[in-house]
Amino acid sequence: MATEYLKGVKKVRMVQSAGSDAERKIISILKVLSESSQPLGSITIARQLERHGVYLSERAVRYHLRITDERGYTQPLGRDGRTLTPQGLEELKMALAPEQVGFILEKLELLAFQTTLDPQKRTGQVPINTSLIDEDKFKKAVAAMRDVFKSGICVSELVATASEGEKLGSVVIPSGKIGLATVCSVVINGVFLKAGVPMDSRFGGVLEIRNSRPRRFVAIINYAGTSLDPSDQYIRARMTSVSEAAKTGNGKILANFREIPALSRTIVEEKLALLKEAGIGGVYVLGNTSEPICQIAVDMNRVGMVLLGGLNPVAAAVEGGIEIESIAESGLIDFQQLISFWQLYDKYLIEGVTASSILGGKH
Repeated sequence: MATEYLKGVKKVRMVQSAGSDAERKIISILKVLSESSQPLGSITIARQLERHGVYLSERAVRYHLRITDERGYTQPLGRDGRTLTPQGLEELKMALAPEQVGFILEKLELLAFQTTLDPQKRTGQVPINTSLIDEDKFKKAVAAMRDVFKSGICVSELVATASEGEKLGSVVIPSGKIGLATVCSVVINGVFLKAGVPMDSRFGGVLEIRNSRPRRFVAIINYAGTSLDPSDQYIRARMTSVSEAAKTGNGKILANFREIPALSRTIVEEKLALLKEAGIGGVYVLGNTSEPICQIAVDMNRVGMVLLGGLNPVAAAVEGGIEIESIAESGLIDFQQLISFWQLYDKYLIEGVTASSILGGKH
């Protein structure tokens, strides 16, 4: 009896081991897809997996992709390959959470490196956040964001939209949704990096403002200590009052804290001027050398910088009771895909104009 019991235990452990091994391979495939802004085929995925120490044949990759399709983690796009769905991205985040403390910091750095925007020529790739909004709630969401864009509590007035089956960054827009892309504050990191200016991304926070002036951070999450985007967490926790801040100048908004070398200030100011001309702002406060800003200490020979959160307009819509799923730092799009929010606002509020007719012909 004891021998039979031990054989049974061994068999169960072998099945569990095989299952966990298969799950690790699936998570590795999802990770590869998350690192690409383009659909990937099984051959490319197999090659990319080798960088993560996972060796699968093209046939084995196709087998695991069928499983991810069935679970809704990936979406097949014919010969172009597959892309990660919002559900797949969420699964990846949860699976990697125990080992990915600091994941967001790595993601920010990678996205900054991939940013190719030339603000002077107004060409190149721009990092974005993607928000998924129900089609029947889109008009209400646009109206709720109006005051935020008008007050300038955003990185840029430039946005992009996509309808079902289309992509914004690495996100495929699911059925019944409209995708809205807002410019991510990482664009500042990317442009500075290309100019030879390193940025230290310290934390994402909730910033209290009074009389339209920044006062202090009332909540912070260090990028090096989290696997989730701070802005998304604050929005979900209903910790913002962006709409009120936009209307009255008093409230709590999403903001990020960065530091730059003091010697780079001249270059930084030049790049910020070019970005502003291209329709991208985002820098709310630029301090002086070693000077604390918003009650945050700054290291010696460094300059502190407060950047506005790219999801501030979305936070205002959520405050208005609209359910929105946002994927922060969702990838990159070409600068030429961006349009003025006011162009979208004016078109969408015309009676009888549908979401699909507004989005049509723009991509």
